[in-house]
Amino acid sequence: MQRVLIVSALSLALCVACSHGTPRAGDAQPTAPATAAVEAGTAAADARLNAWFERKYEEKLQFSPVQMTMLGRKDRYGELDDMSSEGKAKQLAWQVAAFEEMKSTFDYNALGPEAKLSWDLFEYQTKAAQAADRFADHGYPFEQMGGAQAFLPTFLINFHKVEDESDYLAYVARLREVPRAFGGLMAQVKRSAELGIRPPRFAHEGVIDQASKVITGAPFTKGKDSALWADAQAKADALVKAGKIDAERANALKAEARKALTEAVQPAFADVIAWYKADLPNAAVNPSGVGARHPEGAAYYAERLRSSTTTDLTPEQVHQIGLAEVARLRGEMEALKDKVGFKGDLKAFFKFIRTDPQFKYPNTDAGRQAYIDDATKAIATIKQQLPNYFGLLPKADLVVKRVEPFREVAGAAQHYYPSTPDGSRPGIYYAHLSDMSAMPKTELEVIAYHEGLPGHHMQFAIAQELQGVPEFRKQADFNAYSEGWALYSEWLAREMPGTYTDPYSEYGRLTSEIWRAIRLVVDTGLHAKGWTQEQAVAYMADNSSLPLPAIEAEVRRYITWPGQATGYKIGMLKIQELRKKAEAELGDDFDIRGFHDAVLGGGAMPLTLLERRVEQWIETKKS
Repeated sequence: MQRVLIVSALSLALCVACSHGTPRAGDAQPTAPATAAVEAGTAAADARLNAWFERKYEEKLQFSPVQMTMLGRKDRYGELDDMSSEGKAKQLAWQVAAFEEMKSTFDYNALGPEAKLSWDLFEYQTKAAQAADRFADHGYPFEQMGGAQAFLPTFLINFHKVEDESDYLAYVARLREVPRAFGGLMAQVKRSAELGIRPPRFAHEGVIDQASKVITGAPFTKGKDSALWADAQAKADALVKAGKIDAERANALKAEARKALTEAVQPAFADVIAWYKADLPNAAVNPSGVGARHPEGAAYYAERLRSSTTTDLTPEQVHQIGLAEVARLRGEMEALKDKVGFKGDLKAFFKFIRTDPQFKYPNTDAGRQAYIDDATKAIATIKQQLPNYFGLLPKADLVVKRVEPFREVAGAAQHYYPSTPDGSRPGIYYAHLSDMSAMPKTELEVIAYHEGLPGHHMQFAIAQELQGVPEFRKQADFNAYSEGWALYSEWLAREMPGTYTDPYSEYGRLTSEIWRAIRLVVDTGLHAKGWTQEQAVAYMADNSSLPLPAIEAEVRRYITWPGQATGYKIGMLKIQELRKKAEAELGDDFDIRGFHDAVLGGGAMPLTLLERRVEQWIETKKS
């Protein structure tokens, strides 16, 4: 989907994102070969800076035990992040101090191109954090799509590995950390509400529903085991099976987990539920975006737009790009409609795709498994073609899974969780399958290519596995880059044998692309032009065949994640523009594998820095 969860959603709830950086002088390459002495001096300067980056990355990582676990590490394994405003302020102060230290310690002009890129990226991230800090109270730590109430159990179940008794004790310790972590987040929620900043009613209802599901069932209530309790028991039983502990010790550990669930997790979730229930009357029913609802909403949205697109495009410019792309893609859809012989206008064709049973999987467990199986097959087809299009290939595997029931949302977009750097945990492509009517067959392929290969998994796994690149760059995430790459991947897959062989699958690809173009129109419409939720839903329904539940879920996502949905199309257009430029300038010397390696081989970065990197690759190929 769109939202790629590269760091914990707990952290994302309060995280700072990126704003547009300032181009630096001194990037031009020398016209004459550098002397051996200069080259040696540059290499030494680069090595010193890279060693500094590694030290600083480790320092920064200490702010997030959750992120360390996501990376497959067990440092501070029994802790959760400090999600309070004080914790956030400490991290920002560290970032600014580190940037000042870098400027006073190293000479930018003595560095080589890759080290300069690392410097510029670190500077970009620092300035972005400062820009976002002004709007620290504008985010929604708890919301219907990826709020803390959904992320936390997902994290504990899927990412906290238990391989020995100490890991289990750390698991229990983390359960007991939940009141502190949620307390920090709820302090922001209450402070924001006093400022008149709160999510819409549908987000309140989503939080209440999801949080209630987490603490329903044993040991919280009567009924079958809750997801967390089932997981706690399974982890202990696995230790017995592995011979790490005996049954008696397993029972004692389970008892500790049970107490932590009832004494810490249950009251923490109950407090969240109680506050959102009490605040329901204050939440908007047919909301517009943050520009109309938040104090300083227009300025906040401008910052979010810069963060998402990593450009200085204004809301109006993004809106107009979206309108132009929607018109272009409607033309391609008209042509495909005529090709398959459909009689009727495009709106009738949308309805046909949306309602005809041939495009639906059965809304049964068998239908859900068929979706997972077909997505896995589509990814396997792409995997065979990768060496023809990429020099860099991911080592980590990829699996397709259904979203856990406690956080599943009918019609919600699919998403991806990255693999670990060492490949011990595969990348996970998650699908919401509670309502199969919202998962048309026409879109199965394109979503698999976006979330899996050659999309998110390709990009994130390669970034984490890079050699000779500072760790902070391997773990960087920029929305326009990562989502732009994933959308470009949908388009790229057309060139690979065995894809989109059914014209309706190609229609699904067009549906996916126009959906991202529509997002430019709808996101700016909601947050900069004062559109309501109903207006946004109507525009999407008029211009796509997405099922209504999916459209409603999408619009609600845009409302609670302002700006995020704009990164996809802006990023894709930039990558396509850079490829077109490389093809034009290199002619017969253009190498698709080399181009893709240039895009992916430096890790995620703002589009301005990506453009510079690709232009340097073009010049290198010319010489």
